[in-house]
Amino acid sequence: MNRAILLENISNTAVSRLDEAGVAVERRSGALTGDALREALASHDLIGIRSATHLHAEDIQAAKVLGIGCFCIGTSQVDLPAATAAGIPVFNAPFSNTRSVAELVVSEAVLLMRRIPEKNALAHAGQWAKGAAGSFEARGKTIAIIGYGNIGKQVGVLAEAMGMRVVYYDVQAKLSLGTAQVAGSLVEAVADADVVTLHVPATPRTRNMIDAKALAAFKRGAMLINASRGTVVDIAALAAALREGRLGGAAIDVFPEEPKRNTDPFVSELQNLPNVLLTPHVGGSTEEAQESIGAEVAAKLISFLTTGNTLGAVNFPEVDPGPLHCPARLLNVHNNTPGVLATLNTILAKGGVNIAGQHLQTHGETGYVVTDVDKVPSDDIMRQLASEPGLIRSRLLTRQS
Repeated sequence: MNRAILLENISNTAVSRLDEAGVAVERRSGALTGDALREALASHDLIGIRSATHLHAEDIQAAKVLGIGCFCIGTSQVDLPAATAAGIPVFNAPFSNTRSVAELVVSEAVLLMRRIPEKNALAHAGQWAKGAAGSFEARGKTIAIIGYGNIGKQVGVLAEAMGMRVVYYDVQAKLSLGTAQVAGSLVEAVADADVVTLHVPATPRTRNMIDAKALAAFKRGAMLINASRGTVVDIAALAAALREGRLGGAAIDVFPEEPKRNTDPFVSELQNLPNVLLTPHVGGSTEEAQESIGAEVAAKLISFLTTGNTLGAVNFPEVDPGPLHCPARLLNVHNNTPGVLATLNTILAKGGVNIAGQHLQTHGETGYVVTDVDKVPSDDIMRQLASEPGLIRSRLLTRQS
């Protein structure tokens, strides 16, 4: 029986789907690090993580897992090149929590423009701060969306429905939805925006993209929302802009350093600043989103485990071989170099195994070939495949498995 370990309170939906597929599931409420993480990677066929568990190259190199499931949108917590080199596909859920994040962002925009965070804090402190000064409607205001992907587009749709003007900036050309207008640069996008919201991945290019220089280009009194990745904003520069009154407020859901567990302390320069909303990385944390993510990622892992399907893998050649109708199926990850496929086929031919069908795709330096054969290859053939230097990983499926 295949075994999976799910960390960080992954939804019961995933547990149910894996259990129905005959996978034994172990659950942990928190993240794992160090030796405990490596032991889990060495003793399970699948691992499911969210954002707090980080799989570094040294962890992956010692891993025995067949597949990694990121039960979230991002995959920056996984060393993807190391996973690819080890022949391990990584799956995620790029759409499932889109609505939840978008709703939070638009709600925060309204709260910030009405100065609710500071009025709420004053009311809790026993002060009555009734008044309209500095409070504005969303209708007629401009929201700049930096990163016009799945979430950014949903934010634009919801904001436009509230009467906001939508502009966006993305490094890639994107089709506008509704009346959203594209900006030619980050500076152009933020210059006249009342609200700026970030929806970009964590990459070297986006690291501290919102720094003191970028913040200086913001319209005075603008609001900043970040529900993307913690490394995108220079927190010290943001705190300075808020203290100096150049920005009117901020809502931050992600941070450069986040507690691994709910019991760990959280410290930020943004604490105790007026008109600032701080949330503990909960943009996609709704029950609906987590159930959907659980179902989506579990389905991808099960399909890969049972058929070799890698559609949706973020780091891997995508192959959909369909159901297994032949007696056996070989799944081979190999170096994308001349002659490797010929070597595989020669080993099968010499062992008297006939190929009924073959599916091949490459991704950079990695190739992935799925081979349906007329009989189950012998143990000797499997040992030969395992010893071939050009073959990274081989796995055998049988119609009875």
